[in-house]
Amino acid sequence: MDDEGREPLRAVEIMTLLNVQRVAVVGTGVIGASWTAYFLAQGLDVNATDPSPGAEGRLRDAVAQHWPTLQRFGLAEGASIDRLRFHDSLEDAVSVADFVQENGPERMDFKIELFRRMDAAAPPETILASSSSGLAISGVQSGCAHPQRVVLGHPFNPPHLIPLVEVIGGEKTSAEVIERTMAFYAAIGKRPIHVKREVKGHIANRLQAALWREAFHLVNEGVASVADIDTAIAHGPGLRWAVMGPFMNLHLSGGAGGIEHVLAHLGGPIEDWWKDLGAPSMTAELKQKVAAGVAEELGARRTADLEAARDTLLLNLIRAKTDTGKLD
Repeated sequence: MDDEGREPLRAVEIMTLLNVQRVAVVGTGVIGASWTAYFLAQGLDVNATDPSPGAEGRLRDAVAQHWPTLQRFGLAEGASIDRLRFHDSLEDAVSVADFVQENGPERMDFKIELFRRMDAAAPPETILASSSSGLAISGVQSGCAHPQRVVLGHPFNPPHLIPLVEVIGGEKTSAEVIERTMAFYAAIGKRPIHVKREVKGHIANRLQAALWREAFHLVNEGVASVADIDTAIAHGPGLRWAVMGPFMNLHLSGGAGGIEHVLAHLGGPIEDWWKDLGAPSMTAELKQKVAAGVAEELGARRTADLEAARDTLLLNLIRAKTDTGKLD
């Protein structure tokens, strides 16, 4: 209950207030299919569209594959695979949508034209959100007659499991649209964060890129094998990062003195480590070395089996974090 003794609004009630009942998913590859399954699990109607041959069959197969996991998460009232409609026409898919989640190729010229078409076909109040991993939304909205309703809603793969969504406005995105987008994602169980300024790769991908940069450098320099680096993260700091972020972990490592104690004693060494970090080039030789290392680490295991095991662990971890009631 809230401070006045009222029951909190359910997600379906919040979405009704936001006037979002039907979502259009544009582009139904890995990310789009994952989004589709998640929206359906939240009790929404979904209009999906993708011009590639066989897209509808692949989408329905992917949704069916994700559905048991989403059932374990808990489906919203009225959630059903039967609420999925596939449209051959982009304009038909978005013409009656209350919210659009776009997942097309990462090419600015493609996005500009795609959003121009969606902007011309979608109802005036419909938010047009892009899942782009790194493109600036200011560029994406540049061909639209109504750029104020274009926003970035970047998920973390796989969207049907990982709660994070990065919300970023472009130069012409309205503050009201950012607020509505944040509210929509929060209402369907996501953890949206508002990125205050456009930067390449947004936030989470930049943080990943910083780690990948040093991982590739260590392999390139012969310091460690691919498998050893994966072990170092998966069985070391990665376990802590799955529970809390880097700053809160630093704070806890300082004991009673907290982060002030850590920075007083390790600030200098950390800065020295920064200066010694590598800056590798993605040469053909390095690519081959890393690919060979991954193949050796993978061994006889199937990628599909690893994905299934990952998803089960992610589900259990997310549930456990929620159940504690103490971790943001």
